[in-house]
Amino acid sequence: AAAEGGNVAAAVAHEPRICEPGGGGMFFPLVEAEQYWSTGLRAAIYVAALLYLFLGVNIVSDKFVASIEVITSKKRRVREKHTGRIITVAVWNGTVANLTLMALGSSAPEILLSVVETVANNFHSGDLGPSTIVGSAAFNLFMIIAVCISSIPSPETRKIKENGVFVVTAIFSLFAYLWLVLICQVMTPDVVEIWEGVVTLMLLPVLIVVSYLADIGYFSGGKAPHALEHRRHLAAQD
Repeated sequence: AAAEGGNVAAAVAHEPRICEPGGGGMFFPLVEAEQYWSTGLRAAIYVAALLYLFLGVNIVSDKFVASIEVITSKKRRVREKHTGRIITVAVWNGTVANLTLMALGSSAPEILLSVVETVANNFHSGDLGPSTIVGSAAFNLFMIIAVCISSIPSPETRKIKENGVFVVTAIFSLFAYLWLVLICQVMTPDVVEIWEGVVTLMLLPVLIVVSYLADIGYFSGGKAPHALEHRRHLAAQD
């Protein structure tokens, strides 16, 4: 077994890179002679192609996010039970919209990239898909939080209005990392079985339901203060 593992490692070590003769990736090289072009020419062509693809992703993402904003901004008029007044309320709950549509819109490019690579590699993880997911999560964890903190003027402060939803999402975030460690390193090392993927996917609706209940004040025994404030704000616009 050790000898077999050494042979596999040696074969992987001697496998030519994409940019070397005999190597290849998902799309490149387009022609066999491409690997014999000068490095500068290939770099210029690949950078131009990369910028063009980034522009396309940017256009599609902008349209997608704009569509989501149109959907989540819809309102309807209802009659308040206690006062009998006709008020305007949002159709979508803000927490549910953030955890579903907005999250899908912001993460769609990396999700599609990972799916395409996984399918192309016969459901084996490659170098791009997992790195993209982990890199995006690390960027959100460090850079986004840093920008949010540094953008607040020095004398001013900001507070979290509704701690319930914040605590729920924080707990689920930590559990997600622990769950990935369990399924990838403990239960089935280096293999993700179908039932593990299904359980992971089913955790999303659980997160949405629990976050929604926390948002409306279910766990605190009443309506959440910011939800009532939002309803009053919409009613004042009538």
